[in-house]
Amino acid sequence: MLFENSIVGPIHSRRLGSSLGVNLLPLKHKYCSYDCIYCECGWNRESENQEMVYATPDELKGLLKKRLEQLKAESARVDSFTFAGNGEPTLYPHFAEMVGVVREMRDKYYPEAVTTLLTNATQLKRKEIFDAVMKLDNPVLKLDAGTERMRQLINKNNEMGCTWEELLANLIAFGNKGIIQTLLFDGQSGGEKVSNIMPEEFEPYIGHLKKINPRYVMLYALDRATPEKELRKLSVDELEKYAQVIRKEGIEVKVYG
Repeated sequence: MLFENSIVGPIHSRRLGSSLGVNLLPLKHKYCSYDCIYCECGWNRESENQEMVYATPDELKGLLKKRLEQLKAESARVDSFTFAGNGEPTLYPHFAEMVGVVREMRDKYYPEAVTTLLTNATQLKRKEIFDAVMKLDNPVLKLDAGTERMRQLINKNNEMGCTWEELLANLIAFGNKGIIQTLLFDGQSGGEKVSNIMPEEFEPYIGHLKKINPRYVMLYALDRATPEKELRKLSVDELEKYAQVIRKEGIEVKVYG
């Protein structure tokens, strides 16, 4: 399911409250450095033949301003300005500029709201992206695996992404400024066992978290239809079991079932 608008919502988010989405990517094309087997936007190949058309920063600013004026007139609540959408937001060619635009609009219309980015963190390898993400209140950075093999099975990193070593190094460099998001599940994909809760995955994953020392970890479960159908959603009790293991290492965890 692709987002059909550049400014989405606000919608109620289980993690962010009343979230106003900012989709920087083409409206009919998924564009991502991953091809996650659980992605609600579907497989990358499903939109390969769609034209890549980006809105300009000025166009996006105009759309955002118009929507915010409507929301203020309605006395609507906005808790988070959230970069999300049809793939990886930091692949937008003018991402750093849009961080400035969104912060400016937030300060003018909803100064109590936070700025949030949902990202797979692959583009932190680029200094301009790393520096721009550092300016956001809530950089939510994906880490779904303990090993490169499982990352590839789950996330399917492609040529636009980064190496496993680059990913870990940049997450560590971000440190406690960042929030780590992890979707826990198990299942099958392409005839292979795919799981990030097996001891051989979860134990090295915790080792990475200890080195990263994030502000906190978001653990969450599958919530929407997934491209790969043979995936099992974990219960809240199961999520809490894994959260407790992480908490024993002195790392804060928030659970979203």
